[in-house]
Amino acid sequence: MDQIVKLIMLVIFIALVLIGYIAIMVAPGRYDEKMARPFRNRYFAHRGFHNIDEGIPENSLPAFAAACQMGYGIELDIQLTADYEVVVFHDPDLSRMCGTEGYVEDLLLEELQELRLLGTEERIPLFTEALETVSGRSPLIIEIKPGKTAPLLCKKAMEILASYEGDYCIESFDPSIVRWLKINAPTVFRGQLANRIGSYDKKYPFIARVFASRCLFNMAARPHFIAYESGKKPWPIKLTKALGAVHFVWTSLPEEKGGTPEADARENDVVIFEHYEPPIRIQRATEEASK
Repeated sequence: MDQIVKLIMLVIFIALVLIGYIAIMVAPGRYDEKMARPFRNRYFAHRGFHNIDEGIPENSLPAFAAACQMGYGIELDIQLTADYEVVVFHDPDLSRMCGTEGYVEDLLLEELQELRLLGTEERIPLFTEALETVSGRSPLIIEIKPGKTAPLLCKKAMEILASYEGDYCIESFDPSIVRWLKINAPTVFRGQLANRIGSYDKKYPFIARVFASRCLFNMAARPHFIAYESGKKPWPIKLTKALGAVHFVWTSLPEEKGGTPEADARENDVVIFEHYEPPIRIQRATEEASK
């Protein structure tokens, strides 16, 4: 019996050490609550409030204007052109949105602006144009896309944002970009994007996909928030919230598209949504009870 008790105690000890080690790895960075306040309990329109049936494509100036008009925050994506201009565009290649072959990073701005988004009259906007359209009316979630010019993109984005007076935070799937922000822009509210292991490209080593899907790279980047794929979260991701990370969810979809908007709002601090019209703010149970 003593041997069984000792074995159980050893297993418990090993489990506690493992949990403690993982807690150290996934722990978020410290932040002032004032940094999080513009984002907490809000809905953010994914790539703007777009509706192609109404001629408003994603990541377009009309999509950003529509989100501002409706009172939503805005999520958008930025990357660099071949001549190092910062543009708002999600995909690395142009086929889905512009119906042509090629990559954003390989074309000059002049060449890109000859293209149109999803057959509309809208073109790929400059980051500065997007900021001018929003003009501080809505808080922004800015995703920095990974790539060979990521450090330069980070630098140029921060130079542009230096004169912007609205609320914004920055996120990326690439932990090295989040670490760049930690070192070079420590006062910016920064976040680590992540999703479940099956969503990562299998060109990456399995161990890298495990680390990324559980935010085990946080030890290097110390993000303030985690933006995780809608649906079930692994326990290390849940642990990040217990340790103080703000939780964003992407992309919340309506039920008819297989989404769970109620669960997304219940389980997260910030909801990045698409294809439905939620209220401007998340209504918490405590708020409802106080009314």
